Amino acid sequence: MSRRQPPPSARPLGTDGSDFSYRMVVDSRYTKVAQGKGHLCKLLVAQVSYGSCFLFLQQRGPGQLAVFSVLAGFICLAIGESGRRCNSKTLLRSYTVVASIAAILSVAQIITSNLPLQIRSGSFGSVSSNPEAILNGRLLISVVLQLYTIMTTLTLIGNMSVKRAS
Repeated sequence: MSRRQPPPSARPLGTDGSDFSYRMVVDSRYTKVAQGKGHLCKLLVAQVSYGSCFLFLQQRGPGQLAVFSVLAGFICLAIGESGRRCNSKTLLRSYTVVASIAAILSVAQIITSNLPLQIRSGSFGSVSSNPEAILNGRLLISVVLQLYTIMTTLTLIGNMSVKRAS
């Protein structure tokens, strides 16, 4: 007896679309984690490039608070990148803590500068001729970028958490 072979163009059984109810569906949080990791990677690259430009464009010697702020910033970027690559919630939480400290140091540097007093008294002249105003503007942009990255990281950590049914 000869065997009956299906024609070469015929589909195997179960692939006609009627088995859709048995197929697995990817949970939406996994796609959110993947998108969040990609977004976090772009933000970390933006922070590194902005921080390095910030160091090279600074005209006068940085103060002690600025050095600690930049140092904490680079440490937190290393922690954040390793946490993103390893899917480690602990490292990402550590990143948020160190990034918050770096942001607080940057805000403290803005507050301790003479610019707030000059703005109140109205004696700071034009902003383009005041290097301290430009420095504080750069710091403020850095703080906003860092806060946005912290919020993205916290959202990523929330999506990485296992949600258990009660």
